[in-house]
Amino acid sequence: MNAPVRNVPVLLRENLDDVAVLTLNRPEARNSLSEALIAVLTETLRAVGDDRSIRVVVLAANGPGFCAGHDMKEMTARRSDPDRGRAYFKQLMDSCSAMMQTIVHLPKPVIAAVQGAASAAGCQLVASCDLAVASSAAKFATPGVNIGLFCSTPMVALSRNVSRKHAMEMLLTGDLISAAEAQRIGLVNRVVAPAAEREAALELARQIASKSALIVKIGKEAFYRQLEMNLADAYRYASDVMVENMLARDAEEGIGAFIDKRTPNWEDR
Repeated sequence: MNAPVRNVPVLLRENLDDVAVLTLNRPEARNSLSEALIAVLTETLRAVGDDRSIRVVVLAANGPGFCAGHDMKEMTARRSDPDRGRAYFKQLMDSCSAMMQTIVHLPKPVIAAVQGAASAAGCQLVASCDLAVASSAAKFATPGVNIGLFCSTPMVALSRNVSRKHAMEMLLTGDLISAAEAQRIGLVNRVVAPAAEREAALELARQIASKSALIVKIGKEAFYRQLEMNLADAYRYASDVMVENMLARDAEEGIGAFIDKRTPNWEDR
């Protein structure tokens, strides 16, 4: 008689004071982005975004791999649909793209803690995070070209993190790059010893969490918005943001504390 299948959650959440640690929990599938994982990750990110007790998010993963991209077995099973899976593929890609944008639009910084390989949509996930800390054992790739499925959606996040020629080389060759190379080209911020990436990400998260949540929110939103503008529009927009920021209570408090040589008392307003 077969043993019953355990109902294991595909995503774990742990609150460590004002830092939420979200852990991908499909280690047997290299944390590939199944339909269920995309849905629960999106829902949890939105919940964290609304949780005033949380100031920073760390995105980690269990098992040897960080994220292997989309669940190819799940996708292939839909080729037997009357439309050969077209409607399902469209819904899945739209859901995944919405989840990546949820990270970008979240009013709190998201830091990836990458312990193993991040490929295809897994590499996209790392690129979508605001910051990334990687184990020296981690590797990164957009290998879709090797299986006849170009990494077009991962390309969006990748090309907004690294230079065009580095992005194109990854996309056209599908080769794995080391954590050190990923840091060199700007895909990750820091490389640490194996098994130290989660604590290093938490240390970075705690440093950011000590700032005003309102000011961090203002800054993150402005950072991504101005990137899509031409230079003149970006300066006009950023100047307006600075004026509104200057009128915030925390700006008044922070500047006053700087002048008085004391620690600021943030109220997040």
